[in-house]
Amino acid sequence: MTQPRLVPRSADPLLAFRPPEARQAIPARPDRRADTLAPTGEDAAIVPRRLHLSPPHLTGGELDLLRSTLESGWVAPAGPVPEAFEAAIAAATGFPHVLAVASGTAALHLAYRCLGLGPGDEVWTQTLTFVATIAPAVQMGAIPRFLDVTPESWTLDPALLGRELAAAAARGRLPRAVVSVGLYGQSCDLDAILAVCDRWGVPVVSDSAETLGALYRGRHAGRGARFAALSFNGNKIVTAGGGGALCAEDPLPIARARHLAAQAKEPAPHYQHETTGYSYGLSSVLASVGLAQIAALEERVAARRAIFARYAAAFAELPGVSLMPEPPWGRSTRWLSVALFDPEAFGADREAVRHALAAAGIESRPVWKPLHLQPAFRDAPAAGGAVAARLFERGLCLPSGSAMTEAEQAVVIEVVRRCCRRRFG
Repeated sequence: MTQPRLVPRSADPLLAFRPPEARQAIPARPDRRADTLAPTGEDAAIVPRRLHLSPPHLTGGELDLLRSTLESGWVAPAGPVPEAFEAAIAAATGFPHVLAVASGTAALHLAYRCLGLGPGDEVWTQTLTFVATIAPAVQMGAIPRFLDVTPESWTLDPALLGRELAAAAARGRLPRAVVSVGLYGQSCDLDAILAVCDRWGVPVVSDSAETLGALYRGRHAGRGARFAALSFNGNKIVTAGGGGALCAEDPLPIARARHLAAQAKEPAPHYQHETTGYSYGLSSVLASVGLAQIAALEERVAARRAIFARYAAAFAELPGVSLMPEPPWGRSTRWLSVALFDPEAFGADREAVRHALAAAGIESRPVWKPLHLQPAFRDAPAAGGAVAARLFERGLCLPSGSAMTEAEQAVVIEVVRRCCRRRFG
């Protein structure tokens, strides 16, 4: 494979059709030209005009299942295909009870509803997460409280959680729920979180939207929590083009959630409702895509872990670059490979690297902006936050799609290398 070399971006005939962020002219720094890197020669035929962060990776069986579903006439959010998808999720994760729903956010909403969450209740979660973790609770009138993460896992700090729960108990105001979060394919230390929450009788909901396929102490991430929510969004390791799942060890909460997800209709010949519900079922069309996808879960995990390993090997010689750690308690899927850039040691900050990648047609994203720093939650209480803020300041998610070729990844690596002023300056 030839080494990628530098060409002016203006030579790209498709420049006008790029997304706005990729079309923006980014001034070249005098000490390097990483902002104009593009593949040429042998690599030019391999690397696409835009390399996405985590695009869908289709197995080839989706069309057959879609055709079968459409020909059967079962396209509604009920019937044999969603049921088969639920069974496949249960087999892949070990959760004995699974409900397929319209999104991971819908799964969390149902979990909060089943826990009886209401106006004025507190819900605690880590600050380093996507807004969907807490948004349904806030929309139900709950008060969020954000806690910091540990540098060893980037997930909820159990020791901090324990101190905060003890203080809340002394005030007589414990949260209605604690939401643990798996991040970028890695489980939190769930047993430690459960131990401190059990002491005070606080239920735990696991936001496992980013950790399908991850293992924690020999079991699937999220197992042991009252509920676990999965996501099959288009950028996830397994996708249905959308959708999610609510999982539990106990059949009764899932039965309750299933009732609510189908508009809370009572078993009567007419439409009878003792309460209101939601239209949260997963259509048979999307479920058929998910059913084809989930069969390849372990292959997807292996591919993404291999991508992470190549980044780790390539960046080992660069000063000021580190990758997301993997604690000894489990196996991360490496859904996204995340790098931290120390601007003093590396010679460029996260944004310089991101702009250089964008100029080369490569998508990257900063890590989640901590929720305690978001304008939407400016008045929400928080405990700590310095670790999460530092990770946000330095962290960048790199292309991690399981279909990405080594040639494509080599271009990403070369752009990052050329950003390192300490090495190339």
